[in-house]
Amino acid sequence: MDDDQESLLDQVGPALARMRRRTQAATSGDVLRNVVLFVLADQPRLTVGGLSVEMGVAQPAASRVVADCVATGLVRRQAAADDGRKTVLELTDEGRAEARRLARLQREAFEDITAGWRPSEREDFARHLVRYAADAAAWSRNRS
Repeated sequence: MDDDQESLLDQVGPALARMRRRTQAATSGDVLRNVVLFVLADQPRLTVGGLSVEMGVAQPAASRVVADCVATGLVRRQAAADDGRKTVLELTDEGRAEARRLARLQREAFEDITAGWRPSEREDFARHLVRYAADAAAWSRNRS
């Protein structure tokens, strides 16, 4: 790998952090709350422990965010069908609506940011970003 490629790859982490900071304003709200909504939209009926793994945070941090989401009516706790001693989380109708709203705002931000790109560039980037996110989730689960 040449120096230009090394330099480009060294910029990935900082670029992802800048992207998250700068585009978070488009969705407003608490970052961790938004992550909870998106994780539970993708994987309903997780335990708080499972959610904390998916979020990449300690269980006490996940518990605090979940408590807030329950208090605001976005998430509900349910007894697990297979084990009544276990509690699972699921989005309420309000939580699903909020997750859809956030996704719409993020799409609008993406479209605004990439407005000057060719359609093929936008689609390629979106495809690679979605793939990166899926691979990152699998990588994270394998490390846990």
